[in-house]
Amino acid sequence: MTPQQSPLASPLAPTSATGSEPIITITEAAHAELVKLRDAEEDAPALGLRLEIVSGPGEEFKYDLSLDEFRKAAFTDEVRTHDGLKVIVPAKDVELLQNAVLDFTSSGGLVIRNPNRPVAPQIDGLVSGDELSAEIEAVIVGEVNPALAAHGGFVTFVGHDKEGTAYLTMGGGCHGCSMSRMTMLEGVQTTVVEKVPAISRVRDLTDHSSGENPYYN
Repeated sequence: MTPQQSPLASPLAPTSATGSEPIITITEAAHAELVKLRDAEEDAPALGLRLEIVSGPGEEFKYDLSLDEFRKAAFTDEVRTHDGLKVIVPAKDVELLQNAVLDFTSSGGLVIRNPNRPVAPQIDGLVSGDELSAEIEAVIVGEVNPALAAHGGFVTFVGHDKEGTAYLTMGGGCHGCSMSRMTMLEGVQTTVVEKVPAISRVRDLTDHSSGENPYYN
């Protein structure tokens, strides 16, 4: 399941079983489809939608949607009620799903549009919390990602090696695209090197073989 762009139906206003703030928005079309799926099960009254992020740090978001007994939700799970439909979100995913939209279209099925970005992976030997990292992040947020957004893509800064190399991952429309590595080398690298004098090159850590149109080096 990947984020898609399509007109939204009017979203349902959620109430909370364990908190006061909504985590995601569920459109009327998605709500109707989920209720239909739930009601087809024998133990429908006890079931809710479990929504979980199953991808690793730095990877493009991948989601697992399943029907689960909301009364057996873990103590750390967040449970919200959307017009009678319980939605269960693991605590580890609450922040990464904040303000996401779950929609349904006849052509694409259930789709999630998530404005958040994956957490950067932790790589031994790379620095990510110093002043130079902040400079690189500022360029990525202010210039690189706005340019890539037109193609549905983005990059995530992982860290630098103190020797002039910045390490990034690519996601969205760039991930799995045969042009993604070229975009990284010719576009992203040029921008970062121009704006951050201490950086002379960029390395892409993305596993492009996992995309729909993988790039093989």
